[in-house]
Amino acid sequence: MTNEFLWVEKYRPQRISDIVLPRTIKKTFEDIVKGGDLHNMLLTGTAGLGKTTVAKALCKELDLDYILINGSEEGNIDTLRGKIKKFASTVSLQGGYKVVILDEADYLNAQSTQPALRGFIEEFSSNCRFILTCNFKNRIIEPLHSRCTPIEFNIAKKDHPALMASFMERCGMILEAEGIEYDKAVIAEIIMKYCPDWRRVLNELQRYSASGVIDSGILVSISEVNIETLMKSLKGKNFKGMRQWVVDNIDVEPAALFRQIYDHMGDYIDPQSIPQVVLILADYQYKNAFVADHELNVVACLTEIMAGCQFK
Repeated sequence: MTNEFLWVEKYRPQRISDIVLPRTIKKTFEDIVKGGDLHNMLLTGTAGLGKTTVAKALCKELDLDYILINGSEEGNIDTLRGKIKKFASTVSLQGGYKVVILDEADYLNAQSTQPALRGFIEEFSSNCRFILTCNFKNRIIEPLHSRCTPIEFNIAKKDHPALMASFMERCGMILEAEGIEYDKAVIAEIIMKYCPDWRRVLNELQRYSASGVIDSGILVSISEVNIETLMKSLKGKNFKGMRQWVVDNIDVEPAALFRQIYDHMGDYIDPQSIPQVVLILADYQYKNAFVADHELNVVACLTEIMAGCQFK
């Protein structure tokens, strides 16, 4: 599926004012647009909040040339240096400076690539500004923190209702534009389930819209995963059964599965083993952001719980 068919790209906001963000965060970027002066920035926060969208919108509203480099795909030092140098060495057709948007910068090697990036920021300071985005700011070395203005996309619980209402309106516009019939209650449930990961919401809506209708028939698909069968397999040391359960529930987001185990572990796990389960879940929840094979990561997590914990 090419980008023009992906709703997250097709309907990506082009202006800061159209991005769904808490008022305090949005005002920061509106002030930058109003002032017309873009500086080096580090945008941090969990996935799907709009960090890359903000970076692109700033460049478009300020009419600046920009290049987008994905740190997880193009993290090699030579590739990075070559792309940035080639881009920075030419004169901007719009005038003024250029902008390098380095997406997923926390995937860059902290021992080699990130220190080199520090040099790039200094070398091209007269011609370029850098906007780095990352999910985990602790994976970005301190010298980069000091060279960029950090802006955290913190979405407080108290902000969720207003943001969900705004995104509900946005989803309605998208579905109507795509000619999809929908039940507002179902859309609201999807938004509540994945808020504030707006990218995930749109991806799920696009997936469920394949039939041309989004109605209550999909609610079974998005309901909380039932882990009773899984726990029976773990208790019985049934690796084959556990692995089959993972395969059968491959569409379940790993983070949601880890949360379900955490919420219900008191029903199945011996009290003395609960602290150990918490540590295991936290470890694999963190690893989930970086692994290439999520199924393997989930199976590894469940295997550790199976082998090292006591069940009721």
